[in-house]
Amino acid sequence: MEHPIRIRLDMDRGTPARGAFRLNVDLALPQRGITALFGHSGSGKTTILRAIAGLERAPGGYVALGNEVWQDEANGVFVPVHQRALGYVFQEASLFPHLSVRGNLEFGRKRVPVHERRFALEPVADLLGIGALLDRRPDGLSGGERQRVAIARALLASPRLLLMDEPLAALDLKRKLEILPYLERMHEELALPIVYVSHAPDEVARLADHLVLLDDGNVVASGPLTETLARVDLPPSFADDAGVVLETMLAGHEDDALSRLEFTGGALLVGRRREPVGTHLRCRIHARDVSLVLARPEHTSIVNRLPAVVTAVAATDTPGHVLVQLRMGASPLLARITERSRRELGIEPGRALWAQIKGVALLN
Repeated sequence: MEHPIRIRLDMDRGTPARGAFRLNVDLALPQRGITALFGHSGSGKTTILRAIAGLERAPGGYVALGNEVWQDEANGVFVPVHQRALGYVFQEASLFPHLSVRGNLEFGRKRVPVHERRFALEPVADLLGIGALLDRRPDGLSGGERQRVAIARALLASPRLLLMDEPLAALDLKRKLEILPYLERMHEELALPIVYVSHAPDEVARLADHLVLLDDGNVVASGPLTETLARVDLPPSFADDAGVVLETMLAGHEDDALSRLEFTGGALLVGRRREPVGTHLRCRIHARDVSLVLARPEHTSIVNRLPAVVTAVAATDTPGHVLVQLRMGASPLLARITERSRRELGIEPGRALWAQIKGVALLN
């Protein structure tokens, strides 16, 4: 079993003008897949990333990539940035303007001894769709192209860990949608752990395997994405955008307009998909798009009606509303309803009922 990425930090952050807070985290992150650090602006996400990289030295801090200790203040250990086997992708691509794309990529690769190189230039360029850009200069690239080059440059430094600090934040929606499939390909094809900072819920839901929720410098939840998103004991500030993510498989087509997605616990109908049957698709269901009824609904325009069992009920920061946690077989679901509806329907843990799902967002 792989040893986790360990991070322990206890430090004062903030400024008198913006408000000071204490960053207090103790995390064990998996050395595989994408871990997302998610929270509102100022919650401590970027500071954690900088501490992992060694760009910020936390008093009393501890950072280790498996058995390789990068910081252990109690024992006087602090490995400088250039000796840590990591790549760092910032919001801005920060490419060298006097070098071609190829020159930018080779800059990162040449700094790694030949016997330690994990990635070659051409396969990385193909992976990120920049093979045709190698002879161009950065000023002739779009924002999305520049960011893909920056990611490729970080990979060619042969890191054992990739840090990404809101890499899509500076891009418009069109460029974000352009680059997301390349990030998914990296996730699928590279055995490289990634710690990914974002404050965009849909971005996290689409990419992450493991989720760390931060609020005012504290870790309020950490665990697998699907389990963590389905919790109802999170701070009220996270409840407004509550919802679950389901891993599904395209099982077939109902007619010319609808496709059927199967998951552990049932099936969903969505607009017809073009992918081959058997394709795995990730979808998101917002709590606000789920209504609850006690008997199997008939004569309704909502096509997705599934049996479920209530597992928990929690208050939200909106007066008169509650968040209901349910299970559909082995899969979670959340519904946001009024307290009046909860009372009238007698909704409490253990209650069997039907969930009507009004919206399913496909994330890939």
